Amino acid sequence: MKPKNARILVVDDEKSLALLLSRILQQAGYEVQTANGGEDALEKVQGFGPNLVITDLRMPDMSGLDLLRRVRSRNPETDFILLTAYASVENAVQAMKEGAIDYLIKPLQDPEELRMTVARALERQTLVAANSLWRDQLAEGLPPTDVLFSGMEKVRREIEQVANTDATILLQGESGTGKSLIAKAVHHLSGKKGPFVDLNCAAIPETLIESELFGHERGAFTGAVKSKQGRFELAQEGTIFLDEIGEMPPPVQAKLLRILQERAFERVGGTTTLTTSARIIAATNQDLMTRIREKNFREDLYYRLSVFPIDLPPLRERPGALVGLSEYLVHSIASKIGKRILGISEASIKEMEAYHWPGNVRELHNVLERAIILSQDQVLTIPPLRGVDETPSPPALPKTLRSLEELEKEAIADTLKETKGHRRRASEILGISLRTLQYKLKQYGLVKL
Repeated sequence: MKPKNARILVVDDEKSLALLLSRILQQAGYEVQTANGGEDALEKVQGFGPNLVITDLRMPDMSGLDLLRRVRSRNPETDFILLTAYASVENAVQAMKEGAIDYLIKPLQDPEELRMTVARALERQTLVAANSLWRDQLAEGLPPTDVLFSGMEKVRREIEQVANTDATILLQGESGTGKSLIAKAVHHLSGKKGPFVDLNCAAIPETLIESELFGHERGAFTGAVKSKQGRFELAQEGTIFLDEIGEMPPPVQAKLLRILQERAFERVGGTTTLTTSARIIAATNQDLMTRIREKNFREDLYYRLSVFPIDLPPLRERPGALVGLSEYLVHSIASKIGKRILGISEASIKEMEAYHWPGNVRELHNVLERAIILSQDQVLTIPPLRGVDETPSPPALPKTLRSLEELEKEAIADTLKETKGHRRRASEILGISLRTLQYKLKQYGLVKL
């Protein structure tokens, strides 16, 4: 955690010592407040929301250990460092068993000892908070480079050129082309010390996405019972991956633009300006220029994001990649399931090569996983492949009758014609959300309207 992003509360009934420690920490760049005892500290914790409390172990109104217990019962993320005289070290050790992360002997001999202890505590706090987000991703790992970039030599060259810079990257490509894996590869090649933190902008409700990105203070909204770090704080010194960026709500787009310009933001409900050193990678399967024309995406944000755009080709345009990808996926999936699969039948390979894979690598993975689960042989046979657009048509209805889908398609087409292609206005007239309308346009092949 960077100094400008950390708040520290110093608690000691000796005002002179509290002020001395406060001055040392403020000079190191931290935001610091002091309290003259346990009761005073409890009041300030609620309003100040410190990341770290440095407290004397022995105080007249309340011991530092009691203060730790009461604060952590409400704010378990708040860390404690104990101040104690040499003769009371055993009590400090007992406090560490109950959740304190370190202690300092007073009188303090060297200001550097205080700075180093605080820096270690805050670094630990950031790593613990980020761990839940990136532990599973690290466990997944990345496929071998020759598999990941098979049929994408241009993409590989571009990534090798940009990885060790801090340039913002925009990954563009159809669903299932591996944008998240490519983002992880960029992070891996960059040598960043911090974690890889991701957020799917389409999977988070509009009311919560701002809090997920920037964090929030206690009481910022109903249900905010404690302060929370956002993804940009957790990604310090690392990479933040914003998937499906085209679905980000316009109000949040403005705040993201500020981060790209100034590297600064505030938590929801907060007034303290925080900074981020995270490298930003965004991804989309949409045509952002169309989103801009529809007034759903900021043009200035687009140009800030696409400092280094990378287009990922669909699987059908990656010559020679299918067999290698399939062999790797079969080995990986079979190992997890616990089956022994020696390969894929030649007939299945020919059928797979003839198929157009609208779902790309994600669809390939799902097809192979299902086949492996069902397989009774060591040579894998793939069930007949059929895309969504190849589903058999329902029986024709008499000319006097029309299906509900036909009526819906006609209503959407007519409404868009009347609104001259204005999708938001059309969605309001039809009584459906803009996202539902966009889904229907794809479903009925009306995306060009």
